[in-house]
Amino acid sequence: MVESHPEPYPGVMTEQTDMIAEPATRRVLLAEPRGYCAGVDRAVETVEQALATHGAPLYVRKEIVHNKHVVESFQDQGVIFVDETDEVPRGSNLVFSAHGVSPAVRESALKLELTTFDATCPLVTKVHTEVKRFAREGYQILLVGHEGHEEVEGTAGEAPDVVTLVDGPGSVDALEIPVDTEKLIWLSQTTLSVDETMETVRRLKQKYPTLIDPPSDDICYATQNRQTAVKAMAPQCDLVIVVGSQNSSNSVRLVEVALQAGARDSHLVDYAKEIDTAWLEGVGTVGVTSGASVPEILVRGVLDLLAEHGYTDVSTVRTAQETITFSLPRELRLSQKA
Repeated sequence: MVESHPEPYPGVMTEQTDMIAEPATRRVLLAEPRGYCAGVDRAVETVEQALATHGAPLYVRKEIVHNKHVVESFQDQGVIFVDETDEVPRGSNLVFSAHGVSPAVRESALKLELTTFDATCPLVTKVHTEVKRFAREGYQILLVGHEGHEEVEGTAGEAPDVVTLVDGPGSVDALEIPVDTEKLIWLSQTTLSVDETMETVRRLKQKYPTLIDPPSDDICYATQNRQTAVKAMAPQCDLVIVVGSQNSSNSVRLVEVALQAGARDSHLVDYAKEIDTAWLEGVGTVGVTSGASVPEILVRGVLDLLAEHGYTDVSTVRTAQETITFSLPRELRLSQKA
């Protein structure tokens, strides 16, 4: 569905657009949904509330979410980001990032007498719960995800003896699990490309006839919704600009999805200033979207820059309405009431 965008972008004209019609001379298609998902919103609010209640310094293990602007903004407020808990002074306050942590990390924090606030996205926690359940039931688990990603490390850490990482379709042939393994299930990182994940699963099922599906889809609703919106607008776009950071898995996937869905060109940028105006040469329609960890102010910056180059006709391509919200960690909800 394509609809007029409301007025939050001063000086930018919006109008109803027929996706079938020939594109205007210079126009922008703005994907909806885009930007913050419920899990990121919760994680960011967790840090904000912990700062408000306990003050600085506040420690966060890894980046709270994968967005350069968000991380730098918190650093300016006295937040200290660390790679591991042993970098945190004994007895300090520590936030676990939205990507989740393994039991070993929680144990380390306990030994250091840290007060912890768990900002893990509830959808990531769901996958952790699945790993623990299927490990107890004697399954070998094939975890579809990207090697080195924090979410994958935390999830696999729940049952490292039975979890095997599958990093894309090309890694299936090298798996050494016996093909006649009876109890075998696949789970996935929440921020993957839906299409690539399904291709990986297809390859896995060819190799492992006994492989069963998880009880529910692990790829989060926000990841799917943002990819669906990009697929809807990409065929009409000469260029798709995705706002997001290089270490944001779901943002990187949006660039790939745009190109696969028919966009002539696509680029990932943290800020509007990173846009090379040469990208705009001969471009009639620019698609704009943002990853699930991107604040809307960064999208506004891109739209302002495009408007300066004549792209003042902005229409929204909406494919879903998101209403999901997640409550803060219990400790912070109690402090809010007090």
